[in-house]
Order: sequence, then structure tokens, then C-alpha cells
Amino acid sequence: MESQELKKELSATLDARRELGAEYEAELVDSFVDKVDTQVRRRLAEERLAAARGTHRGAADFPDGNFGERFGFAIITLVLAIPLSAIGAAQARLSGLVVAWIGILGVNYVHAAKYRRRHDRSPGQLD
Repeated sequence: MESQELKKELSATLDARRELGAEYEAELVDSFVDKVDTQVRRRLAEERLAAARGTHRGAADFPDGNFGERFGFAIITLVLAIPLSAIGAAQARLSGLVVAWIGILGVNYVHAAKYRRRHDRSPGQLD
């Protein structure tokens, strides 16, 4: 629905540009960008409100709402695994590589276990 409204606004902006000429182009573009900005801000506000209520998309799949954090952590550790593997292999060959990967896997295991404990804990229990 909102994308249709924005398409109509863009079409109207382009028609106005054709009628008014290039001298009003900056004002027309600014007006359209303001409308897009308003739509984006409204969507973000709606998503934040839904997330605060616990009704955001994906809430059933990830009840603790931390999928993004866990996914980001996994990506960062994989990116850091490249130089750590290179350093370990250069310094101690295969044993250095194995130690580096044991450390990478250990960090990921501890991070995942933290969220598993939080999810498995009954509502009445404290940390």
C-alpha cells in the first residue's frame, strides 16, 4: 500500500518537473525525499512499537528476539577466523591452526550457550 502511494508521489513529482521546468527540480526532489523520509520513519516507529510489544515479525521463530545479535556474532567470528588461522598456521603450522580453531569454536559455543540458558530458563528464575 505504501509503495503504491510513493509511486504515485514520484509520478506526480515527475509530472510537476515536466510542467515547471528544471528551475524547480531541487524543490521537487526535496519534497519527494521528505515524503519518503516520513514513510521510512513511520515504518521504523511501527516496527519498534511492534518489537516492544513482542509482536514483531519472527517473534515466534526467535522468542528471545536476539537472532540478529547471534547472527552478527557468528559472522564477525568467521571474519576474524581468517587472520587468526593465518597467524596460527604461520607460527606453529598445523598445531597452531588447530589451536586457533578450537578457540574460535569455543568462543562461539560459550556465546550460544549463554542464549540457550536464557531461553531454557523458566520465567520465575533469575540469572
